[in-house]
Amino acid sequence: MASVACIGECMVELRQAQGGQSAGPSSGQGGGLYSRGFGGDTLNTAVYLARLEVKVDYFTALGDDALSDEMIAAWTAEGVGTRRVARLRGKLPGIYMIQLDAKGERQFFHWRDSAAARQLMNLPETDDLLNSLMSYDIVYLSAITLSIYDAAGRERLFAAIKRARLLGTRFVFDTNFRARGWPDREVAREVFSAAFAAADIVLTSTEDLLALYPGESHEQLMARIPSSELVFRLAEPVSLLRFPGGPYEVRAEPMTKPVVDTTAAGDSFAAAYIAARLAGSDPVEAAQAGHRLASLVICYSGAIIPGYAMPPKKRHRPATTRQATK
Repeated sequence: MASVACIGECMVELRQAQGGQSAGPSSGQGGGLYSRGFGGDTLNTAVYLARLEVKVDYFTALGDDALSDEMIAAWTAEGVGTRRVARLRGKLPGIYMIQLDAKGERQFFHWRDSAAARQLMNLPETDDLLNSLMSYDIVYLSAITLSIYDAAGRERLFAAIKRARLLGTRFVFDTNFRARGWPDREVAREVFSAAFAAADIVLTSTEDLLALYPGESHEQLMARIPSSELVFRLAEPVSLLRFPGGPYEVRAEPMTKPVVDTTAAGDSFAAAYIAARLAGSDPVEAAQAGHRLASLVICYSGAIIPGYAMPPKKRHRPATTRQATK
């Protein structure tokens, strides 16, 4: 059975509770009621992979606190493997809060500077964790993953990925870019270049790349990425694909339900794309699957939709595709 290693950070998620009443200005308690959950970009992808019946292990570090225990229990219940999770005495997970506008677009606020996950590349067990990457078919991580490690930690991780690739493991890099996670954009550009050079598959978007390379055209942005398989999501629900036999354009089907929350749209796309590729689908079919799941996820609040809302296991409904003009 094909297996995926997802590397990253899960945090405590706070989002406005449905029906929550905002407190008045005289109360000193603005913002209303918030519900608590768990989330993080690569963890979201791991959960959706497990729901799509892909064997997946999550690589991260947590504390020895009750919240970390709850995370482990929740991941196990979802079918996400936790044997690669390091537990650090006296540490805690990070926290993030989601704020939505009237259109469902989100803004994130983080409290994570001392989170346990930031130490994953500097532990006594780090070598064993990194050597185990060779046993997986795919290693998946995002730019957010890379942003939580220092330069030495990133070098250590890239070296392990390169060793794993020599034995046939494929590296999938998702460019999920958050400017606040980087000391400056020049550092981010250097790390992105290293990830692009190492990756077998890159999942990216105009939102991510234009933040790093403002003013560049789609063609210029795609030319920065040397990997043979590239998925480039545009601002509209369209993906440009580059792969042997391409390029292609894949357009998502029109939405039939209102957008509630765009959190995890890209994370769920990545899960469906990877699952489809592991199942033998070509990149076009995989991108169709990604758009279908992402279009469903954004109709619900929060990063992880209810299990009952997941599409049927054997659903195949082609989206509109056409070969892109060169």
